[in-house]
Amino acid sequence: MSKMWAGRTSGITDSIADDFNSSIRFDCKMYRQDIRGSMAHALMLGAQGIITKDEADTLIAGLEGILNDLDSGALEFDMSCEDIHMFVEQVLTERLGDVGKKLHTARSRNDQVAVDLRMYLRDEVDEISGLIRDVIAALVSQAEKYKSAIMPGYTHLQRAQPITFGHHLMAYAMMLLRDIDRLSDCRRRMNVSPIGCCALAGTTYNTDRRLEARELAFDDIMLNSLDGVSDRDYCIELASALSTLMMHLSRMSEEIILWASWEFKFVELSDAYTTGSSIMPQKKNPDMAELIRGKTGRVYGDLMALLTVLKGIPLAYNKDMQEDKESIFDAVETAGMCLKVLAPMLETMKPIPENMKRAAQKGFINATDLADYLVKKNLPFRSAYKISGQLVAKCIAEGKVLEELTISEYKEFSELFEEDLYNEISLETCVEKRISEGGTSVKSVEAQIEYVKSKIK
Repeated sequence: MSKMWAGRTSGITDSIADDFNSSIRFDCKMYRQDIRGSMAHALMLGAQGIITKDEADTLIAGLEGILNDLDSGALEFDMSCEDIHMFVEQVLTERLGDVGKKLHTARSRNDQVAVDLRMYLRDEVDEISGLIRDVIAALVSQAEKYKSAIMPGYTHLQRAQPITFGHHLMAYAMMLLRDIDRLSDCRRRMNVSPIGCCALAGTTYNTDRRLEARELAFDDIMLNSLDGVSDRDYCIELASALSTLMMHLSRMSEEIILWASWEFKFVELSDAYTTGSSIMPQKKNPDMAELIRGKTGRVYGDLMALLTVLKGIPLAYNKDMQEDKESIFDAVETAGMCLKVLAPMLETMKPIPENMKRAAQKGFINATDLADYLVKKNLPFRSAYKISGQLVAKCIAEGKVLEELTISEYKEFSELFEEDLYNEISLETCVEKRISEGGTSVKSVEAQIEYVKSKIK
């Protein structure tokens, strides 16, 4: 089949080259954006007198018909077409005749694909931001229920100080808020129209680029036509933001995997988000969390692919840039899929507060508070630190926790110990004493919850 760009060449290419060159199998998902962009272009051509008003109306009606037929399934994509732009123009010309051939006046596929991709990714950013809000809402819901449930906080994966489960969950909520902010910032730079830049140098027609931009809800236009057709910074920015998001989801998933293990048993995951073993009947595997963790590397790979493709391309458009779509589409779809499974997994997760608290007690994570008790009685910190360490060693040797030692046992190490000690080293007191803003006390966690709620409304 001869191509619509036949002229300088015969327009007839080898079938293997055709398949290698074609992008319609993946860029067809931008058909709505492509048709909307073409409708705005036809409107502008008519408004500027480049074509007649009747011709513009005919083009718009024809494009609307194609959109409706694709949406309903009455029209199927022709995979022999080179790309979505050629497919739409070919169908339009078949339906309208010579009028259809006027649509491509004063534009190029170079600026057309650039505007399609920006519009498509703009829509995807909005959807992903909504999915992140769903995950945050699930975290907030669990944090509200377990804002006073005591668990060990860790450094170096060693039990360190007592915190609440709600406090821990809100840390991830804060990370995800930053992810929404990054996506919003990326969207702002993405939302600039390249249409009208044409192949690379603009056009001799008296076009109104700003009219098209307004029709397509862009904030501004690209001010340099070379930059307009060759810029893919927004793809890299989006892939980078999604990589950071996936890193956060992976860290959360890693903790869920640990918490759900028999060694921790801090939570139990719903059967709906776990699988069994084909040979070991006792197993309940956190496969969904593991897949999120695994798919993070896939999104990282998409980012590196984009950076590598773009690093050596001279201005302006080059066919290498066709390789941007599969990577950024994959990154978007992977992140979206992970978010869709994570929100309900968190909502249905059942924390086990008694196991968390027992782990906190066994971890001697109130040892710092024990030392602080002695410091408040004017014992130098290093001396208090040594006594606390000796008491921990005694507990380990006898299979006890600090709360189980008698006051006489404490006095063997220092006469400064009195009965008020037990209140000072209770895990509840240790948590509630963390009154600094952003800390783990219940009031602080409540303030964090209210802040996050206000941000995701």
